[in-house]
Amino acid sequence: MKSFAPAYLNKIVIPQRLVTVIRQIGEHKGKQELYKQQAPEMLENLRRVALIESTESSNRLEGIVADEKRIRALVAEKTAPANRSESEIAGYRDVLNTIHASYDHIPFTDGVVLQLHRDLMKYSGKEGGRWKSSSNEITETLPDGSKHIRFVPVAPHQTAEYMRVLHERYNELARMQEWDPLLLIPFYVLDFLCIHPFLDGNGRMARLLTVLLLYHNGYEVGRYLSLERIVEQTKESYYDTLYVSSQGWHNGEHDFLPWTEYLLGTILAAYREFEGRFGRISSGAGSKTDMVLNAIEGMVADFGISDLERACPMVSRDLIRHVLVTLRNEGKIENLSKGKYAKWRKLKAVTNRFNVVMEG
Repeated sequence: MKSFAPAYLNKIVIPQRLVTVIRQIGEHKGKQELYKQQAPEMLENLRRVALIESTESSNRLEGIVADEKRIRALVAEKTAPANRSESEIAGYRDVLNTIHASYDHIPFTDGVVLQLHRDLMKYSGKEGGRWKSSSNEITETLPDGSKHIRFVPVAPHQTAEYMRVLHERYNELARMQEWDPLLLIPFYVLDFLCIHPFLDGNGRMARLLTVLLLYHNGYEVGRYLSLERIVEQTKESYYDTLYVSSQGWHNGEHDFLPWTEYLLGTILAAYREFEGRFGRISSGAGSKTDMVLNAIEGMVADFGISDLERACPMVSRDLIRHVLVTLRNEGKIENLSKGKYAKWRKLKAVTNRFNVVMEG
């Protein structure tokens, strides 16, 4: 709500570099319908992969992990959660499925946020669908084991009112259409996280609501590329920009720019990765090798073979290994470790010149 206060909005100056990012995202948005018409089967494959990656990455950011095969079975609803972590994962799956399937019928109100949180928590046995009943300071553990308070959110007795006003102001500004939605969305998410309205699940809810708001404004990249995966791969920047932009928030003296640039950069990166995969595969030169190359090009952090398998489910492990070895020999990537969980790192662009004839 602090980011939507008239006094705060009136003093905002949008730098040209941010205007450029907003324009670029808008250009990508304009191509979505064309992709749907050209390659629906490929998009369906990307959708299934994105659902798994989003569920896995968003939960892993909160320290919630499970075996990869179990996650796939849970997302496909082929098994029931067997422990606390799997219960959390199943809840995220359900809410994300709801958003993907019914976003155009979901009004954006504080009551709906409560309902989505209830569904997020429904398997875990935790309190869901209620605003927090006790304080929840955001802390970090230092190397010596002591804890440092990074941010003090809104007090429990103020939370309901803050959330009500937050949604009223967001919806009013959205109706007025004086501010680009790509500015209103990061403003909302920042305020949501500064309020920190729930005892548990605030980070996951923020990422789910980001996808919902993007859908409401016609940006569908989150259906086909996992925004949560990109956030996980850049989690240091995610947490650092949130921290910087939250300072002074209670007094309306915070700096919206670091967080806004980060979130819009994440959206733009997702669109670029999506179009890179789609463009090469649908152009006629789109071999399985091209799929692997574009998946590697889209990685924004160190990656392993399992990351590429998730991104390219139609490609064999042997071909992925062949591509990696060839790129390493060309000096475009380096091998950071060996063994089952070996990691690789990009050194330069990999999709400009590449001659691999083997297919698998």
